[in-house]
Amino acid sequence: MGTFRVPSEPSKPLNSSSSQPTTTTSTSRIDTINGSHEFKVDGYALSKGMGIGKYVTSEIFTVGGHSWAVYFYPDGKSSEDNGTYVSLFIALASDATDVRALFELSLMDQSGNERHKVHTHFGRVLETGPYTLKYRGSMWGYKRFFRRTLLETSDYLKDDCLLIQCTVGVVRSYNETPKTFSLPVPPSDIGLHFGQLLESGEGADIKFEVEGEVFAAHKLVLAARSPVLRAQLFGPLKEENIQSIRVEEIQAPVFKALLHFIYWDSLPDLQELVGLDTKWAVALMAQHLLAAADQYGLERLRALCEAKLCEDVTINTVATTLALADQHHCVQLKSVCLKFIALPENLKAVMQSEGFDHLKESCPSVITELLKYVAGMNEHAIISYVHGGHILDGTDVNGRRVKQRIY
Repeated sequence: MGTFRVPSEPSKPLNSSSSQPTTTTSTSRIDTINGSHEFKVDGYALSKGMGIGKYVTSEIFTVGGHSWAVYFYPDGKSSEDNGTYVSLFIALASDATDVRALFELSLMDQSGNERHKVHTHFGRVLETGPYTLKYRGSMWGYKRFFRRTLLETSDYLKDDCLLIQCTVGVVRSYNETPKTFSLPVPPSDIGLHFGQLLESGEGADIKFEVEGEVFAAHKLVLAARSPVLRAQLFGPLKEENIQSIRVEEIQAPVFKALLHFIYWDSLPDLQELVGLDTKWAVALMAQHLLAAADQYGLERLRALCEAKLCEDVTINTVATTLALADQHHCVQLKSVCLKFIALPENLKAVMQSEGFDHLKESCPSVITELLKYVAGMNEHAIISYVHGGHILDGTDVNGRRVKQRIY
């Protein structure tokens, strides 16, 4: 009989034409993060005569992850103008390099006619792109912002006050990829559940005695949050069947705030906790809580307290806050305090405060650092850009003119 053979399929090439190539897409977006700050100069007449190159400054504000400040020179910035003009600048006040941004400085018309004097980068095409600030202390602005004689008879000055508005647009770039599908997800509520556990006291297995008050808590929660408490409750040197711990050197309201953070992962309302509606009382509580956070190894709480104290720096509290920052190695808080004290309008008042005596006794080395800051302020630590040996007047680092508008 003959052999029956099944014909085989012809082999397919490896790169079959039936397979479709995969294509992915992404988009690089470049835009600005914008923010504004209103700076009020109250008591303009008293600022006159302070001297050419002397300034008053706004509070530091944040836009696009960088710190900024507005500098107003009542007698002008440059000696060559002999006090004929007032000067106005915006300065980068944080440590950064090559920050690209758009700026707008406006002197607000207080007559209601809205004829504001505006110098702006916004709403126009810039031939060589946004302005670049090279380093901390770099400035953009005008040494001849407005002639003084005209300013003092204008609607920009009312009740001896000037209103200055500064807008910053920090340039950012990021990549976008298309989303296939997304569902709304509720925010985390683990802090709420643990907070309710603390408030109910259910299952508590440890008590803390603080200034006569007793606080019930849970060993496992404490150990998970604090390396210090973990060692105390479960480490090799722990006491057997420990059920109560006496806490020394921490006040009861501070310890209550500490437990609140451990369970809720957030700061409590410090004003409600101290029962006083004053910045001084809240700052004092934040100081004690920062020290307690450091003692128990709670880094996030330490950072929250440091941020809170940076926001609430005052004449009456800054010296003790500086001492605390030095003792607990809070670098950013220490820098903020040194700058605040070194300002000419603050220095004398701070040196006459009770906290300054404490600072001299507890942290003598900080006084040396403070003297350096004061010397730096007198030499204008915030340095202007210089172009061809002359301070820029209405131009950017490339010598471009910036359009002026009056609305």
